[in-house]
Amino acid sequence: MMATWSNLNLQNSASPLMEQLIFFHDHTLLILVMITTMVSYLMIMLFFNKYTNRYLLHGQTIEIIWTILPAIILLFIALPSLRLLYLLDEINEPSLTLKSIGHQWYWSYEYSDFKNLEFDSYMTPTNEMPQNGFRLLDVDNRVVLPMNSQIRILITSADVIHSWTVPALGVKVDGTPGRLNQTNFLMNRPGLFYGQCSEICGANHSFMPIVIESIP
Repeated sequence: MMATWSNLNLQNSASPLMEQLIFFHDHTLLILVMITTMVSYLMIMLFFNKYTNRYLLHGQTIEIIWTILPAIILLFIALPSLRLLYLLDEINEPSLTLKSIGHQWYWSYEYSDFKNLEFDSYMTPTNEMPQNGFRLLDVDNRVVLPMNSQIRILITSADVIHSWTVPALGVKVDGTPGRLNQTNFLMNRPGLFYGQCSEICGANHSFMPIVIESIP
C-alpha cells in the first residue's frame, strides 16, 4: 500500500489505529465544512443587503452566541482527539519488538526478541530495480512482520533526526540521537506497506524508504 499519483485521499488503512485516524479526519472535516458554509453565507448576505442596524457596534446577545458556540464546537473536536491520542500512545502487551535505527541514509533493524538478528535496509537503485519494482520505494531487505499481532517498535538515530513513517499503518515517530522513542501498531491484513523518512535529514533524505511486509 502506497500513495498513488493525483490522489487527494488518505491511504487505505491497514491497522485499527489508521482507521480511527481516518474517522477523526472525516469527523473534523464535517465540522469545518459546516463552519465554512455558515461563515460564507453570512458574508454573502452582509455584502449584498442594504439594511443597517443601530445596535451594530454593541450587541450582547450576538457576543454571547459567538463566544459559547465556538467553545461547544471545540469540545466536539477535542474529546475525540484526546481519546485518539490515548490510543496512539498505549502499548498493549506486544507480541514482537522491532528496533529501527536511522542513518544517513538508510535504516537498520533489530528483532530484539531474537539473538543476533539485525540487518540494514537500503533503497534499491534504479539501475538494479526489477521491472515490477517501485522507484524510490523498494528496498533490498524488507521488514517482515506477522499480521494480527501487537508490534512494538523502538526508534532512534545514529546521527541526525529522522522520522520513521508508514502512512497506511498510521505510524510516524521521530528517531532522535540519544533518545529511544516507541509506538505500537497492529496490521489487520497482509500486504506490502511503503513509507519514507519524514524529517529532512540531509542530501539523500528522499532515498531512505521503508517497506513492511505483513504475512499471515
